[in-house]
Order: sequence, then C-alpha cells, then structure tokens
Amino acid sequence: MRAVLFDFSGTLFQVAPYADRIRAALSQPVDDAAMDLMLSGLEAGLSDPGVVEAQRARDVSSKAHRHAFTTWYSSVPELAPIADALYAQLKAPECWVPYADAESTLRQLTCTGLALGVVSDVGWDLRATFAHHRLDHYFTSWVHSYEHNTEKPDPLLFDHACRELGAEPAQTLMVGDNPAKDGGAAGAGLRSFVLPGGATPGSYRGLEAVLRLAGL
Repeated sequence: MRAVLFDFSGTLFQVAPYADRIRAALSQPVDDAAMDLMLSGLEAGLSDPGVVEAQRARDVSSKAHRHAFTTWYSSVPELAPIADALYAQLKAPECWVPYADAESTLRQLTCTGLALGVVSDVGWDLRATFAHHRLDHYFTSWVHSYEHNTEKPDPLLFDHACRELGAEPAQTLMVGDNPAKDGGAAGAGLRSFVLPGGATPGSYRGLEAVLRLAGL
C-alpha cells in the first residue's frame, strides 16, 4: 500500500446537528416541541417528489448541490426563509466536527510514508474546512466531485487521485461510509474499506481499522 484516500462527511468529519444549526439561523427561540416538528418535516421531505428529483446528480456541480439542499430545507415551511442560511452553514468550516480519532489516524499514516488524499462527492472546496481544524497538511490530493462534473463511484475520480499521489490503484485504499459510492472504488482497482453508519459528531469513528489494514 502506497496511498490512502478518504471520504469527507461521515468518514473524517460530521456536520453539527440540525437542531443546533436551525436554532442558530432562526431569529426567534424555538422550543423542543417546535424543533421536533421541523426535524420530522425534514425527514418527511426526503420523500417529497420535488426534493427527490433535486437530489439527482446533486454533486456534479456547485449549482446542483446548492439547489438540492435548499430545495430540501424549503420543504419545511418554517425553514424556507432560512434555507440559504442553512446552506451557508453547511459550507462553513466551523460547522463541521472531526471525529475523535481522525487526527491521530492521519498522523500515523503519514508518519509511515503513505500519501493521503480526499475524494468527496461535494459541492464546494473542502480545503478551508480541513485547514480550520488543522488537518489539511496531511493531504496532497483533493478530488471534489463538483470540479469533475461527476460523482463516485466514477473511476475518473479515483484514478485522478491515484495519479496525483503517484500510486497505482492496486496500491491504494479508499476509506468511506457509503457502500455503493466508496465501496465502488473496488471497480476502479482500489481496495476499499467502508465504515458503518450512525456515528455522532466528535465520537470515535473506528478509524483504527485503517491502521490495521495499513499494517500498523
């Protein structure tokens, strides 16, 4: 193994809870009952035909990404006026929390001489977020889907990262949390490790498994 690629959301970072973000964006206080209704509305909105359609190919461009999320937020009437503010939060570095074992894992991998890269389906440049949390210096390749007009598991994204890192796909491990997208790296000739879902922001993600795969 010569290189390790990491997904962003749900792998190294998790965004702050929606309840906290909604309260920060609204001008008036919100009690727990009202918050529960808005959160339930967001969950229900994921089944709304208009929201579902807006999610298609959402990560192929910045415009599509913004449209997908603001359409979803606006499916809840109380959140429609602050849809743009909620999207701005989504892009804000301070709204993302690294998992507790992210930094130690990246440090140990780098110390062994492995090259690290980020491959993410996303609508904005992630380097500011990593820099805000002082994790950017571990990476020498940044592959954002919106810059390539495609999404994982398109081999183009994985191949591009491997070339930038000077590693063959067979020498590279992709780490993520989506079996179809991150696990799809295997179709491009990489090894793949998929983390289970459900980790809360700031918790331990189980990234020590990556160290074991790297022989550490």
